[in-house]
Amino acid sequence: MAFEQRRERMVERLQARGAIEREPTADALRSVPRHEFVPPDKRGAAYQDRPLPIGSGQTISAPHMVASMIERLELESGERVLEIGTGCGYHAAVTAEVVGDENVYSVEYVPELADRARETLAELGYEIAIRTGDGHEGWPDHAPYDAAYLTCAAESVPPVVVEQIRAGGRVLAPIGDTRQRLVLLTVQADGGTTRETFEGVRFVRMQGE
Repeated sequence: MAFEQRRERMVERLQARGAIEREPTADALRSVPRHEFVPPDKRGAAYQDRPLPIGSGQTISAPHMVASMIERLELESGERVLEIGTGCGYHAAVTAEVVGDENVYSVEYVPELADRARETLAELGYEIAIRTGDGHEGWPDHAPYDAAYLTCAAESVPPVVVEQIRAGGRVLAPIGDTRQRLVLLTVQADGGTTRETFEGVRFVRMQGE
């Protein structure tokens, strides 16, 4: 079966089980060729709903998790988004399909992954900005952001990242050590946040300090 057909079936399965509720999310997952972001020997499993290894001890998130995070953030076209943990670039590409690739800024700790993601994204026509560095620092040059998300688990959302989000903006992150939960922070006008906690998740640990 061709990759396009596998991708369409993946989206249909996710919609059927309620993992995708918004049409822009479905369209984004239909548009991004996930098989291009995984190692060649993993491409046969690219459209299964599970994480896959991408090297350097990191993984590409399961499609349902990427969809869930986009929908939890309620991303809209034109919003400026900060991603912490580029990995292979797949999540950034799906986000770009919703908000526009000129509005996605991503930080990756591992230089080899950052370089590979830039190459893959460029080959697919995405103009997503990627910085190699510590995600705890965010990316102040392009702040304020409407939303941010972490693709790696942290003990808490890095305060500097929260500071780079506009009032009314959102930050979504897996929080915890061995037991993690997806947490959504909404930034208030006074700089404080409100917190909403969702389901248990499992992500690789955030690197850096």
